[in-house]
Amino acid sequence: MARIQRALLSVSDKTGLVDFARILAAAGIELLSTGGTARVLREAGLQVKDVSDYTGFPEMLDGRVKTLHPKVHGGLLYIRGNAEHEAAVREHGIAPIDLVVVNLYPFEQTVARPGVSLHDAIENIDIGGPSMLRSAAKNHASVTVVIDPADYAEVGAQIERTGETTLDLRQRLAVKVYARTAAYDAAIAAHLQKEFGAATGSSALPPALVLSAPLSQPLRYGENPHQQAALYGRFHEHFDQLHGKELSYNNILDLTSAAALISEFTEDRPTLAILKHTNPCGVGQGTSLRDAWEAAFATDRQAPFGGIIAVNRALDGPCAEAIAEIFSEVIVAPDFTGEALEVLRKKKNLRLLKVKWPLKPDAWDVRSVGAGSWLVQERDAKATGANDLKIVTKRAPTEVELQAMLFGWRIVKHVKSNAIVYCSSDRTLGVGAGQMSRVDSSRIAVWKAKEAGLSLQGSAVCSDAFFPFPDGLIAAAEAGATAAIQPGGSVRDAEVIAAADERNMAMAFTGVRHFRH
Repeated sequence: MARIQRALLSVSDKTGLVDFARILAAAGIELLSTGGTARVLREAGLQVKDVSDYTGFPEMLDGRVKTLHPKVHGGLLYIRGNAEHEAAVREHGIAPIDLVVVNLYPFEQTVARPGVSLHDAIENIDIGGPSMLRSAAKNHASVTVVIDPADYAEVGAQIERTGETTLDLRQRLAVKVYARTAAYDAAIAAHLQKEFGAATGSSALPPALVLSAPLSQPLRYGENPHQQAALYGRFHEHFDQLHGKELSYNNILDLTSAAALISEFTEDRPTLAILKHTNPCGVGQGTSLRDAWEAAFATDRQAPFGGIIAVNRALDGPCAEAIAEIFSEVIVAPDFTGEALEVLRKKKNLRLLKVKWPLKPDAWDVRSVGAGSWLVQERDAKATGANDLKIVTKRAPTEVELQAMLFGWRIVKHVKSNAIVYCSSDRTLGVGAGQMSRVDSSRIAVWKAKEAGLSLQGSAVCSDAFFPFPDGLIAAAEAGATAAIQPGGSVRDAEVIAAADERNMAMAFTGVRHFRH
């Protein structure tokens, strides 16, 4: 590749721009630019030619048309050394543009603002930027394209040494461009689909699924050591690791599940959840986080070993001291007091993550199912309150039973199906998860409560889906439950209700199922 003669710079993000441009100017590279970028460079004392002067065509339509010109794209796209291309650019007075430095209008940031108008969103759809980037990336054999200020240092260093860049670097930068423009277009499509779908009442499901996310960090391995793995996306915008060794694939699965569960209780009194393999094995509330810990840990004193702990408020010293008595992998909290950090940082491998409230999960849940196929569904964010319940038994629940049902219903939603949770109004008593039959899940929950020395007398039993037969409810009653909450909807609902009435149980139907596979 010949030395770089000419660069076109047009950026929304001005980070590092002036220093990089000075390197280019020092290397004898002519600088072309537009609008605000040109102004910033001139104010820094750099000599810049406006693109409109270079093309002989003025910016127009409020700046919508400025770089969409044959002298720009011809200078980017012609194949150096191709006799026919060289003749064409000479005939039309097109000079080579060997370096493009462009980043895009901040569309994603614009639409993330509350109440952004459709007009503002559309005005932040970049046209010229992606066009130049794609032209330059296509001709990466001869053209260097930079979309990320993080790459200025490497590009600048190569230019300072040789006046050009290596093919390896140009290839890497070209791939980065296409990944970014794909993500950019996907964000535009998703937002417009939401806007236009809301206006017409049509489905918000995207007509095409475009998956594009930047590499966040490589991981040592996946679920098992023989599997390669990495984390992509905006994880670190929501979670800030304060201490501990590097997160693993399984840590990330577990801690995001823990954060999702505890976010059900952000407005409640002190609440603490302990999870293992994405399933809650204990959730408790109290007048303090230390009390909540004691209630959650009492549910199961074996499973929390190596588990994930999440709390709904700043983790304090007394709770940290209690947690420190067992081995945990990760603690997730909206904050940590200085006393808590002092206690927990003594465990060098314990990962401490600060979660940024409110945690805004993606609207869509996407799962790969192999064979080049993905399942997409709305995330299960359905909340259920007392007014949503239908009491179907002769006896209505007491206030204590009602609170227990509502407490447990928020938890069972996060337990793998078939899911059964026994609880009081402020703590779990037994959890059964992921079994092939609902009766088996109930039996496991009862057994776990017995192992923990906890009585189920007067408890509420929560089932993520309907009881298909009376046997599951009868087993719960025999274990001591006096109230039940379930979606309802079985062809045998009448038999299940009759079984509850025979045992003087109170039962509520939610009309909402929370399967979690």
